[in-house]
Amino acid sequence: MAMAIPGGDFLTTGLNLISQSLLIPVVIILLIFVVVVVVSLGGLIYEYTSRTRVSVDEVSNLILDMSASDSIDSLKAKINGSSLPQSQKNLLVKIASTENLTDASREAFARKLIENEENLTDKSLEVTDIITRIGPTLGLMGTLIPLGTGLAALGSGDVNTLSQSLIVAFDTTVVGIGSGAVAYVISKLRNRWYEEYLSNLDVLSDAVLDFMSNH
Repeated sequence: MAMAIPGGDFLTTGLNLISQSLLIPVVIILLIFVVVVVVSLGGLIYEYTSRTRVSVDEVSNLILDMSASDSIDSLKAKINGSSLPQSQKNLLVKIASTENLTDASREAFARKLIENEENLTDKSLEVTDIITRIGPTLGLMGTLIPLGTGLAALGSGDVNTLSQSLIVAFDTTVVGIGSGAVAYVISKLRNRWYEEYLSNLDVLSDAVLDFMSNH
């Protein structure tokens, strides 16, 4: 004969109350994730159609053109006349406008600007990265929580409650996994674009710094 643990009923009732109370927050957060993923997908499409694509040859040619400049004004003109994204042009021109600084100060200034760009790209990826990791977890929680109610209803012969619990369980699973999968694709594509953007920016800023140190 199994021995009853003192206070066991109270503990199990408390756990059940806590788990059931989490269902509504889980569903709400999953709905928010769906909205965020849809908005992010629209932003991804817009970003893809509007972003400026710069080839390796264009970057190489621009570096050669900058190194052949005869003045800082000429350097700025070649930067502004290039096919780079406007944000990169603005940053490179800022670096080229530091002729009054020492080489060390100029390098620190350029490094700070690049770090700020890296922080901006990381911030753009934060939301979809979170959904990628948390979405399936919340989907699993939304699956398990109503199953408790469904199994209890099955024990008492309440088929309607069981079916409703199973519907909620399956819906939250699909939404959680689906939002996580779409968010993963969005993060993966944006991360590749941003890595290319930052790589070009790093190389070009080094070329500007090298020109500034020699003139």
